[in-house]
Amino acid sequence: MSRAARAARSVRAGPGGSRSAPPAAPRPVRILIPAGGAAPGPPLGPVLGQRGVSIAAFCKDFNERTRDIKPGVPLRVRLLVHPDRTYSLTIGTPPTSYFLKAVAGVEKGSGRPGHEPAGVVSLAQLFEVAVAKQKDPAVSTRGTPLPALVGSLVGSARSLGLLVPPPNKE
Repeated sequence: MSRAARAARSVRAGPGGSRSAPPAAPRPVRILIPAGGAAPGPPLGPVLGQRGVSIAAFCKDFNERTRDIKPGVPLRVRLLVHPDRTYSLTIGTPPTSYFLKAVAGVEKGSGRPGHEPAGVVSLAQLFEVAVAKQKDPAVSTRGTPLPALVGSLVGSARSLGLLVPPPNKE
């Protein structure tokens, strides 16, 4: 190997000759937490403890931010822990399945979707759910148009075993 090639290799590899990866950016943690129900126990405690976040402070902050939401509603939470052990908290809307089961008035979907219906939802109800889901930061950043979002909800409703009657054409 030539002298220039060895010099270029040592510059690329860094001191000691091994290549080191750049410091990794903090990865967000995504978890479902019931509104007003953040508690220090599992699954939240171990996730936060591993990252050095004060569990009591997080629970107090989360419960304070969700006090106006009906208790027990599952919320999608995106938690980004910074190197100084502070965190950024983004609270999203409940999962689509929660909304669909709520508007259909059922506790759970069908065990055999397509064969045994669990309930019925109208297109008007799906439109209301789509409008609520568009407020979610995760959905709004994609820029999905409302008709496409309603179409996606129709598919989700069918996979839960909910019937979606066609619109009346009068």
